[in-house]
Amino acid sequence: MEHDSPTLLFNLAREYLMAAKVIRPGALVLAKMVGTARKGAADLTSQLVGHLLAAEVRADLERMLLVDAGLGMTRLEWLVTPARDASATSVKAAIDKLTWLRAIDAHQMDVSVLPNERRRFLAQVARRSTNQGLERRKERKFPILLAFVAQAVIDQLDEVVALFDQAVSARESRAKSKTDEALIERAKKGETRQLLMDMILPTLADPSIPDDEVGGMLRERIGMQRLREITSDAWKPLPRDHGRLSELESSYTYLRQFTPIVLAAIDFQGGPGTGELMEAVALLKELNRTSGRKVPAGAPTGFVPAKYADYLDKARKSGQDTAYRHYWELCVILCLRDGLRSGDVFVPGSRRYADPATYLYTPEQWTPKQAEYCRLVGKPANASDALEQGKQELHAALAELEQTLAGASSDDAGTVRLDEEAHLVVPPLSAEDVPAEAKELRDELAAMLPFAPIASLLIELDARTGFLDCFTHAGGRKLAKSAETKRNILAVLIAMATNLGLARMSDACGVSYDVLAWTMEWYVREETLREANTVIVDRHYQLELAKVFGGGTMSSSDGQRFPVRGKTLTGRNMVIHGGQVLSTYTHVSDQWSTYRTKIIVPTAREAHFVLDDFLGNATDLPIAEHATDTHGATLINFALFDLVGKALTPRMRDLTRVTLVRDDTPTEIAKRYPARATARAEADALTRPAPRSMKGDGAGSRGGPRPGAGHPLVLTARSGVSATMSWSVP
Repeated sequence: MEHDSPTLLFNLAREYLMAAKVIRPGALVLAKMVGTARKGAADLTSQLVGHLLAAEVRADLERMLLVDAGLGMTRLEWLVTPARDASATSVKAAIDKLTWLRAIDAHQMDVSVLPNERRRFLAQVARRSTNQGLERRKERKFPILLAFVAQAVIDQLDEVVALFDQAVSARESRAKSKTDEALIERAKKGETRQLLMDMILPTLADPSIPDDEVGGMLRERIGMQRLREITSDAWKPLPRDHGRLSELESSYTYLRQFTPIVLAAIDFQGGPGTGELMEAVALLKELNRTSGRKVPAGAPTGFVPAKYADYLDKARKSGQDTAYRHYWELCVILCLRDGLRSGDVFVPGSRRYADPATYLYTPEQWTPKQAEYCRLVGKPANASDALEQGKQELHAALAELEQTLAGASSDDAGTVRLDEEAHLVVPPLSAEDVPAEAKELRDELAAMLPFAPIASLLIELDARTGFLDCFTHAGGRKLAKSAETKRNILAVLIAMATNLGLARMSDACGVSYDVLAWTMEWYVREETLREANTVIVDRHYQLELAKVFGGGTMSSSDGQRFPVRGKTLTGRNMVIHGGQVLSTYTHVSDQWSTYRTKIIVPTAREAHFVLDDFLGNATDLPIAEHATDTHGATLINFALFDLVGKALTPRMRDLTRVTLVRDDTPTEIAKRYPARATARAEADALTRPAPRSMKGDGAGSRGGPRPGAGHPLVLTARSGVSATMSWSVP
């Protein structure tokens, strides 16, 4: 009931028999036992949900398989068709799906009698099956469709909120782009303005020119037209946000196409500190319901960011009720979007946007587990003890750095040192010298390698690892050992990996397009790809040659951007890349094996995704240390890595200019570490703003702890080969 994969059940049965010291029957006998168990699980599923399948529920589920005249397709096909872009039309279509699901009787049925994995498995079967395939299941189709509806309500709710976020953000990005363009034009005109000022000021400062002749002389030299240009309204002071909210207001009508129905359909709730925002959301819902045009006096505004407050003040003082309504509503929508991202606002019934507290242990659950967890990660259970431990690590590392700096000369360009102005200098790593003999040997070995077609390579890889066994049928059937099925899977993998596509692969290999499309639909899924990749990585980890490159204890991650065409929820238009792109965020071990890959939005900060696949590592790699670039390093990530007993050692740009955190006062540091701390250097460190790479995260913005602000985050340092510097913050 928990796991329907035949391969997994076979392995669990085999491991159980070995642990119980029972002689294992033949593989075919054990496979038949697994099949019997799976059939028993299907029968038990029907029994557990049988009392829920009343006549009305059955009628609702039957209607999902009938072609709807208005849609031109069945309701099931309509529900499983995902949104292709984050537009107002897509948001409204997603709302329609959610409303329809909530209206049918099947939505009210509680399927919690089934284990979570069984519900997900049944829902997956419904998503991938054709109407004919479900009809052939007869009575067994009803538990499948019932589980699908229960899962679809949650998935559709998540999709509505995600589309709402992306649609609002798209208009905000558009406003930002236009504002940035206006600022560039303003800066260009500013150069002309400065040139005119250079002409005006010498004339005004010249004592030989009478005052009554200055005006006429300037008007004659410069001309009235140019003088009018530099005194036009374009040179009025800009608001704090440089006019971004004003530019976003031009999209108000577009946003109104979907924001009212989203607010009406979704039950947004707030955590601590969101009281005024939730009052504003409730008030906006009421205004939308009653078609109110004017924001009532006393409407909450404490949630409005300071950069937008001036818009509301000016509109209120000038009596512009329409402008005030627009700005106030836009602030509500933007703050609601930001609250969903941070977790301050949540949606009951959602999985992705659930209350963050539901992911945590309750105090009663955590207390008996705390000691064991702290033992596993090597951290004290008491917070003050953990901070003290971090301080000790910090000063131990600084003492080591002190010795390095004390013995380094300012003229030595190859070591970590202090320059003439007492600034820390970390030199770049020098390239390794490859001996000529090694190059010759490399070329000789490369020439000895035979040409291997990619299909032959994958066939041999399967013979060594059995990775094709991981591609199980989505309906639970075990992969047939026929050569045709394996061939079709390999053809799909090559078509997708080389960007060839199924149509051209069909022309190349002679297998019909329909067969390849069916194989991809039922066998090549994200979970089967991950499982197959895990098998290959584990096999690679066992090779003696792989240990030459590394022990598998360290990994790194970085993003790569690829151009895409058509409509996509993940792709974004980026000027630097000349079109629409998406990012693949890849985790690679020190043995050069790629153990996880995730598709992310290219405009999102990579630091938000570092821990996802690092902690989700299902391979045998004993990874304890992880490296990123500057884009993946934030104070929060330093703290979270240390919290789980791992080390984050990023390669940060402009490392010598980064002030992450300080333990002691500048005077005490200067006394303890005289070789690296001078009055000037400490003053610079105190006044230097946080670099751009450390902003935009919970630890560096929106009121969170800032680098150098004296918050209880501790910086430690480790020195590595060639005097490289790596950092972690407990």
